[in-house]
Amino acid sequence: MQGAMDRLDGFIRRHRWPVVLVWAALLAAAIPFAARQTDHLTSGGFEVPGSDSQAVERGLSDFENAQRESLAVVIARHPGAGDADVRKAIDRTRNAAGRVSHVSLSDTVANAAASRASRAPITVVPLDLTGSQDDAANAATDLRDQLHVGGSGPVELHLVGQQALWAGMQDLSKHDLEQSERAGFPIVALILLAVFGSLAAAGLPLVLGFASVVITGAAIFFLSQQTDMSVFVTNVASMIGIGVAVDYSLFILARYRQEIAAGADRATAHQTAMRTSGIAVAFSGVTVMIALAGLFLVDSTTIRSMAIGAIIVVAVSILGAVSLLPALMSLFGRRAYARGRVATVTGLFVRGLRSLRRRPGSTHPDRARRPFWDSWTDRIMRHPWIAGLGSAAVLLVLAVPALSLKFGDGALRQFPQGNETRVGAELAAKVNGPGASGPAMVIARFEDGTASDARNRQAISSYVAGLRRDHEVASVAPPQASRDGRAVLMAVTPRHDPESRQARALVDRLRAGDLGVGQIDVGGATAQVVDFRDLVSGSMWKILLFVLAFSYLVLLVLLRSVLLPLKAVVMNLLSVAAAYGVLVAVFQWGWVDSLLGYHHLGYINTLTPPFLLAIVFGLSMDYEVFLLTRIRERYDATGDTARAVSEGLSASARTISSAALIMVCVFTVFAFTGVPSVKEIGLGLAVAIALDATLVRLVLVPATMRLMGRWNWWLPRGLARVLPRAEFEGRAEPA
Repeated sequence: MQGAMDRLDGFIRRHRWPVVLVWAALLAAAIPFAARQTDHLTSGGFEVPGSDSQAVERGLSDFENAQRESLAVVIARHPGAGDADVRKAIDRTRNAAGRVSHVSLSDTVANAAASRASRAPITVVPLDLTGSQDDAANAATDLRDQLHVGGSGPVELHLVGQQALWAGMQDLSKHDLEQSERAGFPIVALILLAVFGSLAAAGLPLVLGFASVVITGAAIFFLSQQTDMSVFVTNVASMIGIGVAVDYSLFILARYRQEIAAGADRATAHQTAMRTSGIAVAFSGVTVMIALAGLFLVDSTTIRSMAIGAIIVVAVSILGAVSLLPALMSLFGRRAYARGRVATVTGLFVRGLRSLRRRPGSTHPDRARRPFWDSWTDRIMRHPWIAGLGSAAVLLVLAVPALSLKFGDGALRQFPQGNETRVGAELAAKVNGPGASGPAMVIARFEDGTASDARNRQAISSYVAGLRRDHEVASVAPPQASRDGRAVLMAVTPRHDPESRQARALVDRLRAGDLGVGQIDVGGATAQVVDFRDLVSGSMWKILLFVLAFSYLVLLVLLRSVLLPLKAVVMNLLSVAAAYGVLVAVFQWGWVDSLLGYHHLGYINTLTPPFLLAIVFGLSMDYEVFLLTRIRERYDATGDTARAVSEGLSASARTISSAALIMVCVFTVFAFTGVPSVKEIGLGLAVAIALDATLVRLVLVPATMRLMGRWNWWLPRGLARVLPRAEFEGRAEPA
């Protein structure tokens, strides 16, 4: 393995200009397409194969003029608006519908709307929809562009319906992504400047982060034209890409600078950095990708597309870290490791702070002062039981709220108050009722006979009468027979909006009902939310098992130990559980709404738990691999476990802390600028990485390794013969 890395490193150093030019050409070609990465993303993709809601979706084609989704345009008159302004708005709606596939507005409906609008301040104009649910989702996105929704003229237009909500979410997510990236890169730059003290050195990780995000954006653009890609994929890819790419380059660059500081020449330092941190980065990146691949066990287009985006950005980050970064390090020469004016200013500032803390009569307080991480490591190694049990207790306490985790979904409540999309939905609810935008679609299939048979007709009549007595049912449309008469369609409108708790409870009651003469399938927007929730919650055990098994195998090969990988996966579970607990306290219970300006939803978005599990497990392995490979390196050199843990931790703690700080800052930016579903992922990742890089890597790992002693490196001889060897050759770190 080292031989392969040495050959790759030698090739890149010999051909550094061609390597840089190839990356520059790739980046230049990717920028125009990355700028359009959201053009073909879909707000659909939540269908659940084999579910009731999918059966109803397919069964609607058996009925004449049955609409799978409902879309409508709300016309809101401002004071002073006349009938002519309303007619112009209706004409604008008709023209827009004519330019969008699968949507139309008949003259009869338009004239009726114009008549109603002359007598009411708010008018809802229903549109005719054809095609599948994804067709409706795409039509809603195109209609928003054509209508120029909102506005400040005499008449406002709003597009409403469940798919209109997700189309509005797409626009909001695009805006949030731009805000997050504008805030994220400057924060990362400041941290890198503080770490390296050099503009040149700080610029290298930023270049890699920018390249990874842009190239991934171009890949998303092309993939979205071939397959369905979720609207959330860009936020997730950008969030992970900035953090991962910068971290990987930071690991390698920090090791390179440490080798230079220890007296190595540039060529030797470069080779050592790549054969140690370079191999660790490759392994940890593969572990992240494997963890994300576990999301493919969920049969969902949305989750799989988000996993694809995250895997691509990690893969590009790995390639950049082992090819582009070494080439740039060779080109930059001394500037890649020399500390410049920034370091001088920072040093003066730190020494000034220290001088304020000097005791009277102490002339040189720093002469006897040991490096912080050396002192930290010594304290952990002297009191491993206290450190281990204390840090584990904190993680377990934070994880307790996770026992109450509830899954949920929806778009309406994720929009901030006053958002155009939310305003439109609220106006439509005043006219037609909250549930009109997403009625439950009930298909009754007869065991014998058709809808015209007396027995079946009587059963349907009794069933509809029972529905109308339900306190949550606002209305039931007249039953409509299928073309062959062997099924009946009933549209049941709830009293509350389709994303509400009451509407979900209604779906459960509808599915529990008994027709007596056949089978009942319940679909529609609410039923699909319920089916998607059940799909994801029922797949969590498969994702967990997959991530645990493959993470263990990767670390087994890398560390050549049976027990160390087992300890690593258990500690990662603690980090994930603690992150879940914090999410429940913040977004489900609303403990910090007033402090952070959040508005809790009463549940955790269904997409968050599986994604958080896969990403946190993968990213936690970054620090685990980086720390344990340094410890393994020192153990191979000294044969002393306690010394290896002490030296490995003191040598890597600063880099791990800096890398974690970058990750936490990037994720925190998304936690404060995104919609709640993105905020959940951002906050969950920030909390998990912060805990993992502090309590776990810097306290719990060294404490348990100190207690395990020689058992850390136990490997049966038979297994040792078949495992590939990943050796790490490095020099002892300077005192």
